[in-house]
Amino acid sequence: MKRMSLQWRLTCIITLYIALICGCLTLLVYKNGVYYIDSLQETVDAQGDDNGSGTDEIYISIPEDKWDEFANDFSVKVYNNKADYKKNSLIISALLALLGGVATYFISGHALKPISEFSDKIEEVQAQNLADSRIEENNVKELNQLSVSYNKMLERLSDAFEIQRQFTANAAHELRTPLSLMQIQLDSYNSSRHPGDDEVTLQTIKMVTEQNERLSKMVKTLLDMSELQTVSRDDKIMVDALVDEVLADLEPLAQEKDIELIGECTDVTMIGSDILIYRMLYNLVENAIKYNRTGGRVTVTARQKEKHVYLSVEDTGNGIPEELKDRVFEPFFRVDKSRSRELGGVGLGLALVREIVIVHDGNIAVKSNPSGGTIFEVVL
Repeated sequence: MKRMSLQWRLTCIITLYIALICGCLTLLVYKNGVYYIDSLQETVDAQGDDNGSGTDEIYISIPEDKWDEFANDFSVKVYNNKADYKKNSLIISALLALLGGVATYFISGHALKPISEFSDKIEEVQAQNLADSRIEENNVKELNQLSVSYNKMLERLSDAFEIQRQFTANAAHELRTPLSLMQIQLDSYNSSRHPGDDEVTLQTIKMVTEQNERLSKMVKTLLDMSELQTVSRDDKIMVDALVDEVLADLEPLAQEKDIELIGECTDVTMIGSDILIYRMLYNLVENAIKYNRTGGRVTVTARQKEKHVYLSVEDTGNGIPEELKDRVFEPFFRVDKSRSRELGGVGLGLALVREIVIVHDGNIAVKSNPSGGTIFEVVL
């Protein structure tokens, strides 16, 4: 019963109740019928005593020589009638209980329809559409109070998300200025010669320069993530051409690691943000190259089925452990921390990819490549 829906619970309970009532009614009618049939039989058996004058008994005149035959046939008839009456009563009760159960199912379904609609509305809630997920007042008293509480919760969540987004944007803006000034100073220092510098100084300047560049990339990505909602998403995108552009832009990086880039795309179009979809594909393909083996390959496919666009980026690297596949989209999460830092990642690439997919009302999944490596599948 714990895993049954409320509708089925109500159906089972009411059906059992109807079956119990019908069973009791049938038993009562059956006992009553048997009583009168037995009374009739007793009356017939006693018909030879007198003519029954002044009583309610039925008097039947039967020739003496045929009485035994009549009594035997009548007894058999009475027994058969009792058996048929019992069987028919039970069949009728079962049918009534079944019909009552079916009627209860549909009636309870209609009565619980507001709850079903409420549940469907909640399923559609995303961080990006809180304002559009409000539930109007309901005629059902209990659900109306629940709707009010739900709408208040949405308002609090919306405020919290907006505060978080604004904080991220403000922090990124504030950090970008000092980082830019530091980069200018470092570029100025590196552009001139300093004969008096020792090896330690040079190593320190190099480390500071690399970390400043890494922080600048991180700040830029955080700023991009905070501004996703403001980007227009009404461009008509030729996905196959976009894939070719991404592969061409990343070809130099692939050549450094002897990685083969393969594009397998049909004529695919979609409506969205050209800039964001490019960034999404770029990040996925760049990751596939960086975390691939030397001499491997990266395959990008795109196809359209009905109203959806299916994209996949497949690599031949070491793959991702099964228990970590759900965490790779978390900000700053790294499967191999030492290798990720060595390759210059900031830990936000896949987090940005997921946010881009969400704002386009899509979903993304990570699967293992049967031939080794990882497959990122995107549905938009």
